[in-house]
Amino acid sequence: MSFLASLPDRVPAGVRIGFPETMEPRTAAAIESLRSADCIRPVHIVDTVDSDTHADSGAGGPEVLCTSNQEHRRTALSTCPDLAPPGEGDTLRFAIAMLAAGELDGVVAGAEATTAQVLRGGLSILGPADGIQTVSSAFYMVIPPADGEPERVLTFTDAAVVPQPEPEQLAEIADSACRARERVVGDEPRVAFLSYATRDSAGGPAVERVEQGLELFRRRRPEIPADGPLQADAALVPGVALRKAADSPVEGRANILVFPNLDAGNIAYKLVQRLGRARALGPILQGLSFPLNDLSRGATVEDIVEVAYITALLAG
Repeated sequence: MSFLASLPDRVPAGVRIGFPETMEPRTAAAIESLRSADCIRPVHIVDTVDSDTHADSGAGGPEVLCTSNQEHRRTALSTCPDLAPPGEGDTLRFAIAMLAAGELDGVVAGAEATTAQVLRGGLSILGPADGIQTVSSAFYMVIPPADGEPERVLTFTDAAVVPQPEPEQLAEIADSACRARERVVGDEPRVAFLSYATRDSAGGPAVERVEQGLELFRRRRPEIPADGPLQADAALVPGVALRKAADSPVEGRANILVFPNLDAGNIAYKLVQRLGRARALGPILQGLSFPLNDLSRGATVEDIVEVAYITALLAG
């Protein structure tokens, strides 16, 4: 079974995922699809419940958390005292506050909100996970079968948040990517710190930054196979790895690619998506204390559904 097809079967039962953009047409369609699949419990985050779209959940309708409901609002204010007054469109921060209060297991937003808005809400209300200071992102790139090779799922990180990570940030980005991949994909992480050089084939400050990031990561997670600096082919092709880095613990079979900066990560994921016909799921936020995920504002209904499943896996 393909990775995408397996997602509904792997989601823990009863996970509550909040959607603060329920009036956005693609999000509304995704929520209906999720309700029909009966895998997770989508929760509408709304300002009012007096419309047909957001009818009270008591008669088999959608589950609702409302910013103007006094009980809901008291709960949200306990984790975010500076919420906007009811009716002012602050459903995103309200949803994140309810997540922090334990009333939701995850939140998906970004069909209308910008990545910056989603990230600001996550940082100010949720904060980073234990042992992590750098909140980052990843795209799960689902590479279709080709030339006799099976489907591959690669983690590209960071591709949306940290423009020019320092060595400690590279190590934390890799650590967060491993934590997330273990839940989302369920396989053993194999980490490649990418560069324009493989090992000592070239030098310079950019290569040294990657070398330092790898060393710090190895101290954090010594049990995980990791190597760098590696060029992309040495990270992904066993035959090339044998020639360029014969003793590499990754052995040309990396499934987490840590990019040296945001330029490289963002450009790479879009090229693989458009020219390699890969599915790009994300950006999935990493390093927050609770599962909050962003969407591309160009996301399709299918994209929103799949990000909701990934959010549920992170919550489980």
